[in-house]
Formats: sequence, structure tokens, C-alpha cells
Amino acid sequence: MSTLDALIVEINDHFWTYLLIPLVAIAGLWFTIRSKAVQLRLLPEMLRVLKTPAQSPGTGRRSVSAFGAFTISAAARIGTGNVAGVAAAITLGGPGAVFWMWVMALVGGASSFVESTLAQLYKVRNTHPGGEGTYRGGPAYYMQRGLGKRWLGVTFAVIITLTFGWVFTAVQSNTITTVLKSSGSSESSSFTFVVGMALAGLLALSVFGGVKRIAHVTQVLVPVMAVLYLLMGLLVLALNLSELPSVLASIVEGAFGLREAASGAIGAAIIQGVRRGMFSNEAGLGSAPNAAATAEVSHPVKQGLVQTLGVYFDTLIVCSMTAFIILSTNPSLSERGGADLTQSALEETLGGWAGYVLVVVVFMLAFSSMIGNYYYGESNVRFVTGSKPVMAGYRVVILACTVLGAMGSVSVVWSLADVTMGAMALVNLLAVLPLSVIAFRLLEDYVAQRRAGLDPVFTRDRVPGLKGVECWEPAGGTAGPRAGGDADPSAAQDVRVG
Repeated sequence: MSTLDALIVEINDHFWTYLLIPLVAIAGLWFTIRSKAVQLRLLPEMLRVLKTPAQSPGTGRRSVSAFGAFTISAAARIGTGNVAGVAAAITLGGPGAVFWMWVMALVGGASSFVESTLAQLYKVRNTHPGGEGTYRGGPAYYMQRGLGKRWLGVTFAVIITLTFGWVFTAVQSNTITTVLKSSGSSESSSFTFVVGMALAGLLALSVFGGVKRIAHVTQVLVPVMAVLYLLMGLLVLALNLSELPSVLASIVEGAFGLREAASGAIGAAIIQGVRRGMFSNEAGLGSAPNAAATAEVSHPVKQGLVQTLGVYFDTLIVCSMTAFIILSTNPSLSERGGADLTQSALEETLGGWAGYVLVVVVFMLAFSSMIGNYYYGESNVRFVTGSKPVMAGYRVVILACTVLGAMGSVSVVWSLADVTMGAMALVNLLAVLPLSVIAFRLLEDYVAQRRAGLDPVFTRDRVPGLKGVECWEPAGGTAGPRAGGDADPSAAQDVRVG
């Protein structure tokens, strides 16, 4: 490890351990208490809302649905971290790290609800060619419109564009190239260049059609990759079912240091579990709200609930499956491991063919993350400027990062990405904490309408004092809570909050 890399890693470790992890944990607990554990008590409602179709009011034109926005965010959430990150957490923190990943998902669900609800409330209409009828938004938008601090929004937009749009795209491209090499492909520089160019071409075809095309691609890709990986995990579970009790016991015992002799073991489990959990599900980081804002829903809370479900899907299902695959084979954790640890565990149980299937899974995980990362960058570049040359420059750079990432080493880039991602989360939480009171008022409005037997519909006049809200126009006789499917403006008055 170079001196520069070691310095960055040391700074990053202190930043996350002593500032960011405590802040995220405290914020998540506060949101949980203030919302009366919305991430748990409204779980059935999350599943109902996920099936809601999107339709632009008065036009009959389909827009991005709640499920479409869910898959955009899932495409960025579910990446190689679900395969390699969980393995690294177990290697560095022991089986107990998995328990703290679960805790982080449950607590972070409240943070995800708040930030995604705010993103829906303060979203804006796309006006650029090809984007008509769609929306964009995210932390940069609610910083400007909710807090009145455009400078803070610009700061966040620059950080997330650098982190997700460019750096993480290069990392995912490099990951795809690495697994292809490990499968026996050529390791020559010409091979990596060809792979990089091919990935750049596929990325261009996927994303240049706008957010609707991104949603279409991810709605196909995310379920396929998730089902393929989960089927392999279920097969491992079936073959090693007798190991399940011992795996669960090792996770719980490791979480509380019941078996560890070293005094720092429980601390390592907590730190690695929380940190890897945050990287995996992104709750509170400010990334998923960019996807949440694209959805056409009748109430901002609906997308807040859907994105909370995304946190659970990422961590409690996908990451848990990885953990069982690894721990059921009782691997040696003496050395740091990543995707190779998961790969060897699969091959030990299922045979050599499983390693090749994992190559396909990693490709889909990484490529779908590249699609989601592109959109995050695009949305935030448009926040800073509507200049066509700047947007064209962003696209050129992201394609260049795809090619260069395939060809290069990214150890220093990963460390820098840790720092910039941490800075992104810090800026986002500082904005979300004071704005959370608005999200809770929207939640009260939503719950009141559901108790009245209505399908909640929101208009900005329902919560007095709102400022900076561009969409969500007053009903005007065409919108209101639906009971059975028809709008009823008079019913909206009966359950008004404020």
C-alpha cells in the first residue's frame, strides 16, 4: 500500500468511525422514534404501494411508476458490495458483523423514508428534450427549495456526481473486468481495453434515452440478477439446511462478543457491520432519493415507503443470502476476502459451475449499478446547470471512466470514494434533520387518509406553510384522495392535516 493510499485510508477510518457512523445511527434512531417506527408498522402498506401503476394526470401517458423508481435505486444499491462487501465484513468483523448490518437496515429504513419522501415533495419537472413528462429531484433540490440554501445543494450535487457518476462507475467497470480475468479470459491490456469499450457502448445504449429508458432497463435487469443470485443461495441453503441453526448462532454470538477472546472483537463486528451495511443499502447517504423523485405517485409518502422496502430487500434478503453462502461452508477467515470468498464458498457447495454463474451475476450487479450511478450524476448536473455542452461533457467523462476503470487499478480510487461518499452522507443528513418535521407532517396526512379508507392523494395546500414546492398543485376539482378509484376533493377536506 502506497503512502498516499495509507494516509487516505487512515483519515477515512477516523472520519467514519468517530463522526459519520455515530451521526447516521443517531439520526436513524431519532427518525424511528419520531415516526413511531414507520419502517416497521407500515410494512404491509409498502407492499401495496409497490404495485401502484404510474399515469400522468390528465394525459393518459405512462410515467415512471413506484416500482420503476424502486428498481432505479435498487440498481445502484445492489452492486458488487452485496457479494464482495458482505464477505469483507465477515472477514474483518467476524460473523457478528452480519447482525449489525441487519440492525443498520432496520434503523436506516427510517432515514431512507424521510429522505425519499422529501425528494418526492420537492421534485421538479423535467423540461429538457426527451425528458418531458418525467421528474427529477433529490437532496440538492430539497436543500435549495426546502432550506433555501442553493450553495449547499450545489456542494452536494458536485460530490454525488464525482462519487457515483464517475468514481463508482470506474470501480464497477474494473470489477467486471476483474471477474472476467479470473474466469480464464486474457489479461492483456488490449483485452481490458476491448472490455471497457464494450461496457461504454452498452452503457450509452442503456442511459442516453432518458430516465424512462433507464427505468425500463432496470425493471428487467434488477429482477433477473436478484432472482438468479437468490436461486443459487436457496440451493446452497437447501443443501446445507442443517447448518442454518449454527450459522444464526454464530451471527448472534459474534455480534455480542460471546465467543471472542480479543477485547476489540465486538467493536470490529459493529464497525464493519454498520459501515458495510451503509455502503450496501445507502440509507441516509442521499443517493436513493434521486431515484425516488422520478416516480409518478399520488402522495410523497408512497415513494418514501417504497424506498424503505428497497433497504430491506438489499440488506435483509440479498446480503443475508451472501452471508449464509459463506458461513454455511465454514470458511477460513484468516485472510481478507471479497468476491473470491463468496465464489469459493459457492464452488465448495455447488461445484465449479457455480463460480462461472457468479461471474454472470457480478456482471449484472455491476452493470446495473453503472446505470443507476449514471442517472444520479445526470440529475445533479442538471441541478447545477442546464447547459447542453456541460451535460455532453458529463456523458463523455462517464464513458471515459468506464474505459479507464476497466484498464486500471482502483485501490486509491476506492479509498477516495469512501471519503467523498462519507462527505455526501454528512451534507445530506445535516439537511434532512431540520427538514424531517415536514416529512412527518406528510406521514400524518397519509395515515389520516388511509384510516378514512382512501387511497391517499397529496396537494401542497394540504400542509400549510410549505415553501419551494413546484409540483403537487392544489386539487382544482381533478385530484383528491381516492376511495375505490375516483377522486373525491370533498373527502380531502375531511382528513386535511395542518
